[in-house]
Amino acid sequence: MKAFLDDNFLLNNDAAVRLFNEYAKDMPIIDYHCHIDAKDIAENKEFKNITELWLGGDHYKWRFMRAAGVDEYFITGDATDKEKFLKWIEVLSSAFGNPLYHWSHMELKRYFGFEGHVTKGCGEELWDKCNAVITSGNFKAKDIISMSDVEILCTTDDPADTLEYHDIIKEDTSFKCRVLPAFRPDNAMNVEKENYPDYIAKLGKVSGIKIDSFDNLIKALKERIHFFNEKGCRLSDHGLWYIPFSDADEVKANEVFAKRINGEIPNPLECDIFQKTFLIKLHEEYKKLNWVSQLHYGCKRDNNTVMFKKIGPNTGFDAISRIACEDSLAGFLDCLNSKDALGKIIVYSLNPNANEAIDTICACFQDGKSVNKIQHGSAWWFNDHYLGMNAHLKSLASNGNLPGFVGMLTDSRSFVSYTRHEYFRRILCNFIGEAVENGEFPEDYKILSKIVKDISYYNAKNYFNF
Repeated sequence: MKAFLDDNFLLNNDAAVRLFNEYAKDMPIIDYHCHIDAKDIAENKEFKNITELWLGGDHYKWRFMRAAGVDEYFITGDATDKEKFLKWIEVLSSAFGNPLYHWSHMELKRYFGFEGHVTKGCGEELWDKCNAVITSGNFKAKDIISMSDVEILCTTDDPADTLEYHDIIKEDTSFKCRVLPAFRPDNAMNVEKENYPDYIAKLGKVSGIKIDSFDNLIKALKERIHFFNEKGCRLSDHGLWYIPFSDADEVKANEVFAKRINGEIPNPLECDIFQKTFLIKLHEEYKKLNWVSQLHYGCKRDNNTVMFKKIGPNTGFDAISRIACEDSLAGFLDCLNSKDALGKIIVYSLNPNANEAIDTICACFQDGKSVNKIQHGSAWWFNDHYLGMNAHLKSLASNGNLPGFVGMLTDSRSFVSYTRHEYFRRILCNFIGEAVENGEFPEDYKILSKIVKDISYYNAKNYFNF
């Protein structure tokens, strides 16, 4: 029987052990999609305790705590930080099968030197041990990023953001990690949202353009795209429930925009036309600048309206949507291709049943000018665990070009989530190692090492033009 979380954790064959330790383990990290706040990096935030660092804003943990019968008082309520932490440790001790169990133990080991496994009774010990590290003066935001060997980090930023904190980060020449913005225009696209007119006013002010039509909305967004580009941005990101199915129609999009600015809420079909037109127009601009676009879709958000009204979005009440929109994805890519506006795109679906469909659709639009121009993004959110990653890797290897995959990201708000890259690399090496051990691929480490190193690091660097 193997020991828990030993050096060969998740590496179940000799080839996997060699691939991880000799080729994957020490590769730098390119975290091309995360939700860390650039302000925290710029100000080199010092966390007051392990609860603020580990539990603050982490809806993954909050979901599990609720499922384990923990009262909201100890999750987002008025309990003390220590009480919240002790409750989390209590339920973590039995989180069998949940990726939080692996992630949390890897983080405790990597950053706080904790060996062994969490039990209900070790909360006080961990509280003291972790806080001693956090308050040492050597565990600020930049320290954590540097000790994690993060070479490039891409934040997620609204078009109306001034990016002032990115400028401040660049001024610190002692900090070697490149922190770049990524353009996330969801607030400008979600025309049905209650605060949409207020947001448009804000965007108009920062862009210097009077946004009184859909045409001027696109004009303002293009101005912001070029502003972001000057600041080093090379990626956009779109969070979608589903891929719009309607044909783009600029005349209709202008009508829908006017209707919304006049106080009316467009119907679902009108929103669909507006969003499809919106996406087409922005992707035309992305192609001109050689940006990479990311499409995250398949999430049904804010399902618990009572809790949404009480504590807001991104608090653990989202779920996988079963809306099948791969046909509309194919149509969207074909529309862009027909307009000579199809640039590099990474597709992520939250529905694991879409893996094979996505891989076969991506293959229809590869053009031989870059490796995996259309990428199937890493197993996302509810799928970034052992089973989900293996399913993604198996589908991509079977239906596409696994060696051209851009690899892992954190998609996290936590500064200690970089162990997810190690988690992924272990799973990747084991996946490839199993094929070698089974005689399905030759034990040629010149080939194998390149595949592992490329997926861990080099593919992302080349794909994003970093």
